[in-house]
Amino acid sequence: MNHQWDLSPLYVGFDDPRYAADLEALKVAVEETRVLPEKQNAMESGEYLRYALELEEKVNELGERMASYASLRSSVNTQDVEAVSALAKLQKLFSDCSAAMASLQSYIGKLENLEELIAADPYLQQHAYLLRRRKESAKYTLDDKVEEALAKMDLSGGTGWSNLQEYLTSTVTASYRGENVNLSTVRNLAYDKDPQVRKDAYDAEIACYDKIKDGVCFALNNLKMQVNTECDLRKGGSPLEMTLRHSRMERRTLDAMIAAIEEYLPVFWSYLKAKAKALGYEGGLKWWDLFAPMGENTATYTVEEAKDYLISHFQGFAPDMAEMIRRAFDEAWIDFFPRAGKVGGAFCANLGFIRQSRVLTNFDGAFGDVVTLAHELGHAYHGQQIETHSTLNRNYSMPVAETASTFNETVIMNAALSEATDPKVKMGLLESQLQDTTQIMCDIMSRYWFETSVFEKGREGFLFADELCKLMHEAQLRGYGDGIDPETLHPYMWVCKGHYYSSGLSFYNFPYAFGGLFAAGLYAQYLKEGETFLPKYRALLHATTVSSVEDVAKMADIDLGDVNFWRSSLEIFKERVEEFLRLVEA
Repeated sequence: MNHQWDLSPLYVGFDDPRYAADLEALKVAVEETRVLPEKQNAMESGEYLRYALELEEKVNELGERMASYASLRSSVNTQDVEAVSALAKLQKLFSDCSAAMASLQSYIGKLENLEELIAADPYLQQHAYLLRRRKESAKYTLDDKVEEALAKMDLSGGTGWSNLQEYLTSTVTASYRGENVNLSTVRNLAYDKDPQVRKDAYDAEIACYDKIKDGVCFALNNLKMQVNTECDLRKGGSPLEMTLRHSRMERRTLDAMIAAIEEYLPVFWSYLKAKAKALGYEGGLKWWDLFAPMGENTATYTVEEAKDYLISHFQGFAPDMAEMIRRAFDEAWIDFFPRAGKVGGAFCANLGFIRQSRVLTNFDGAFGDVVTLAHELGHAYHGQQIETHSTLNRNYSMPVAETASTFNETVIMNAALSEATDPKVKMGLLESQLQDTTQIMCDIMSRYWFETSVFEKGREGFLFADELCKLMHEAQLRGYGDGIDPETLHPYMWVCKGHYYSSGLSFYNFPYAFGGLFAAGLYAQYLKEGETFLPKYRALLHATTVSSVEDVAKMADIDLGDVNFWRSSLEIFKERVEEFLRLVEA
């Protein structure tokens, strides 16, 4: 079994004849796109719309294939000069389409007979949701030349700052017990069973940020300034309002979810204090003990054992998912282990054009890493459900992006808990689940509040590293309450989390809470309905790219604007916390 992913289904290198052919085809398609506005008056509206979308689909198909290859290569080696250079060239090509795409958006916005055009053409019917959203979004689209300028400036602006953060965090070294190790390695030690290892790793991690904090600070400030400026130019409201529009999500949904989470935060604080007590001290938990293993859940897994574990547990839930997991391991979809230059964390890239995905992890063998694999393979399963859509209809919004992944976590953890007979084993599994749940409640909310503060205060002036650390400290105090020892918080979480560093994707935090709670509600339905739920679940995932968040939820008879739905999901986690408290007392 390969422990590094195989990218040959895309290309075997930048000298691959397939890459050269696709690049030439892309250049031709981009040039055709650039002159697209000139054809508006020469073609009937329906004919023009179809021609424009088919051309856009061609650009996307070629561009995504090539950019995915370059990006995946870069993610496992941020010093891969060829990959970085190829991405820059592709981004330049994509930016050349900006003016034409803005013109198309404006054209759609002015069409008074759009619904008639859609009804008359099966191809346009296939893209009806996309066209309607573009008509609505047209009011925030700027002049064609301005849109083109913004796209080109982003290459050296937002994208450049994002690349800087990724480069600095992937190449910085931490001095751990006299040895220089990369950031991913030292952060993985937070899961070690030895408390002194966890403490030393935390100290080493915090110390290493001093080397890069100023560079990353400039990246964050300038990137958020760019987003604020763009919001002002578009007259589209705040970055959060723009994010909600892009997320196809109503503000009432977000408000209802956050209101419920704030109501239940003390439940998770009680878990953290109980864990501290179980580890031998009173008061709030030390930050370096957040991921301390408990009970008998200290076993480590090889890659092969992780594969067998996942397949056996998903076989009873959804055989097609178990088969996809087998393929992911056997066909080298996964890059497992940390190494110098590889980005931290984990992600899944859906490659619908080859009916596959690629998963990056920094696997260390702990049970949490097995759960991480389940999470990322949930994204792959989601990708499998939408791969029959056209290229233009394969983009799901941020909130539902975490639904299938978190649902997978729920499946794997609940199955493991139901099999546990030894109270110590059960405690270990339960605690592992509560670790993750606390992250998507307490930590995610702290990230949401931090990013809100950065956007607001960034309008008043530059936020130096110390000020950013202060804002992070305040946000963590609010999110973790008395569940964490305030003297041991992590003020540099803004440095290592790549979620903050995207000019086109702000507030990539609340979707994790959404995914966790929405998945919990869906899983509760699965327990009631059994196998009959699975077709509904697959249909729901399939619809995520062509529906609003609220309409997707309605397919499962869920009203996301009702705070009681979120409370019902949180009650499930509250019961888990209460069970954990009983086990700790016992």
